[in-house]
Amino acid sequence: MPPRDPSPPVTAALAAVATTREVLDHPALHEGLLAPWERRRLDRIRVPGRRDDVVAARLLLRLCVARFTGLPPEDSGPDQFCEDCRRYGHGRPYLSRRPALGVSMSHADGLAAAAVGPGPLGVDVEPATRRPGPLPVLRRLLPGAELREAEAGPDPDAALLRLWVRGEARFKAGGRPGLRLLEWTDPDRAAVAAVAGTGPVTVIACGDPASAPPR
Repeated sequence: MPPRDPSPPVTAALAAVATTREVLDHPALHEGLLAPWERRRLDRIRVPGRRDDVVAARLLLRLCVARFTGLPPEDSGPDQFCEDCRRYGHGRPYLSRRPALGVSMSHADGLAAAAVGPGPLGVDVEPATRRPGPLPVLRRLLPGAELREAEAGPDPDAALLRLWVRGEARFKAGGRPGLRLLEWTDPDRAAVAAVAGTGPVTVIACGDPASAPPR
């Protein structure tokens, strides 16, 4: 069972983690839901497995948005805008139809994750067997005290991975102080995931009938 935040679900964000195959096999999700600019970006991906992961993350986000807002999946896709180059089509995702909501997505080696909810939001997922990069790199990117604690624990590799996932989720949520964090391991999918946001989070299963988008 995925974890459920104990706070009231009325204002809780929604998040989902799934394998890429689970998403691509979902009866309500298909590539035809993607916008033309998204399909153009996909055309530049030459590795089939990576392309499938990107498609799955974008479709899973649509499932979460549709479930959260009541919009149909075809109207639940994100826009993207890059603050650095001031261009659309990449950068942090957002919902032009629901500007008060935050959205985030992630993909990694056969896994996908997505989240939607009030305010800034970030989600990250990694295979549980993955190990983060060299320690000198991690020391530059992760909080020193948490990094030292992870290194000193009984399973430093697994602890460093969890620390990395939490850091990525916070970064995607804007890195602001006071973000609330939910982190968990999904043994069925051999995944480690985290969501950072301003409030509680409810995790839904991709294949759960209750998570199906409106028709």
